Amino acid sequence: MKALTLALLLSLSVAKPPQPQRQPSDHLAHRSTGGRWYFAATGHAVYCYGPVMTLPTATGDLQKVATICRDGSAVVPLKD
Repeated sequence: MKALTLALLLSLSVAKPPQPQRQPSDHLAHRSTGGRWYFAATGHAVYCYGPVMTLPTATGDLQKVATICRDGSAVVPLKD
């Protein structure tokens, strides 16, 4: 009986609770360095990491756009 109790106590002290696995998306979702807030042409604020570029539109005009934004957009037209 003593041996069984001793074995049970030793097995409880050795066993460690499993630690939760962190997913890479958790780390990237909280990333806020290196970007900047911009005012989109739709009237909303967007946070983008990439450079601001000037691209031609279908009508031949030039449009300023922010690139690589937090909401998953590759290109967001900006309000001038």
